[in-house]
Amino acid sequence: MKIGTDSVLLGAWTPLDTNPFSILDIGAGTGVLSLMLAQRSTAQLIDAIEVDDLAYEQCVDNFETSPWSDRLFCYHADLAEFTEEIEDKYDLIISNPPFYSEDYKTESGPRDLARFTDALPFDHLLDCVSQLLTDDGVFSVVIPFKEEDNFIALASKVTLFPKKILHIKGSPSSETKRSLIVFSFSESEIKKETLIIETSRHQYTQDYINLTKEFYLKM
Repeated sequence: MKIGTDSVLLGAWTPLDTNPFSILDIGAGTGVLSLMLAQRSTAQLIDAIEVDDLAYEQCVDNFETSPWSDRLFCYHADLAEFTEEIEDKYDLIISNPPFYSEDYKTESGPRDLARFTDALPFDHLLDCVSQLLTDDGVFSVVIPFKEEDNFIALASKVTLFPKKILHIKGSPSSETKRSLIVFSFSESEIKKETLIIETSRHQYTQDYINLTKEFYLKM
């Protein structure tokens, strides 16, 4: 399974200034977000959950062969049953949720499951996050820019409020494509920034290089 730019951006940008002891990656896929946060942080407990069989197997394999295998664990479960059964709460929750509801469905069931909102509705995600997050914890997520207002409104219903927002543009002339948002249970002034990925095809901006260079072999 390919690693997408969304995950790389989210894993590199997510703030760690709260020095989290425990991290949860919801919908881990191949485990890239968990691995990036293991590389960036001193968190002692990094749990991931993944419902798809093949993605789960690949995630476990990636965890076991990584330098941080003693801090990483993947659960093969859906979010509802995990939330109901787990007693722990997490200082940082991160998610690159399936949100390609505007695209047509493919002929591949697992690919659809990984890519479409009906696998993990935003309101369900936020409700579970609100139950799994510590009182002073933070939730970091990437969503389509056009869903930003709706997502923030849904989050407010479970008393989660945006702290930081990063808008992602593919090029200087393109429309804003993604929103990376950090939420917490306390309201504060929102810090907003914009990141442009490329000036032209494969000509990456210095901001993008500075953010992601620790995670690419060639950058």
